[in-house]
Amino acid sequence: MRSAARRPVAAAIRLANHVQSSDIRVLPDALPGQHDVLAAMLAPALLMAATGSLLISANNRLARVVDRLRAMIKARGECADSALCAALDWQIRQHRRRSHYVLRACVLLYAALAGFVATSLALAVDAYTGFALGEAPAAFALAGVLALLGASLAMGLEVHLAVRSLDNEVEFALGRQRAIPSG
Repeated sequence: MRSAARRPVAAAIRLANHVQSSDIRVLPDALPGQHDVLAAMLAPALLMAATGSLLISANNRLARVVDRLRAMIKARGECADSALCAALDWQIRQHRRRSHYVLRACVLLYAALAGFVATSLALAVDAYTGFALGEAPAAFALAGVLALLGASLAMGLEVHLAVRSLDNEVEFALGRQRAIPSG
């Protein structure tokens, strides 16, 4: 059974060994049709949609971090208690770091989006130029995926800082409540 399955493969290999590269001609019928090109462009389009969703989320997180940072700066300006001022200073530093992580993620997400758009365009151009672009579509796709990976890592670091900041706020608030004598 196995040898019967290998016969067509072996025949194809023998035929490929006899064909010279000068014998190969690209015929108009051999070029991909519109359907094939559009099907190939579907994967980058799905990645563009996913990246757009992540961009919306990242931009919303950035807006929230900036709003919270502005509120802390205002509270710091009105602060009279040295312990509260020290806690606010720490929170302000944390939120600045968070904003930088989110900003880095946004930039990487825009780069990923550009990579996926370039992939789609390169696939279309490559199909209609007889595959003259070589590995360019794959390189654009790889660049987009790597940028998406970098953005995911930056957002992960930002979330870690957000939870750490929240833990610090809770500990500070609980510590102040314990210090107030109940009457």
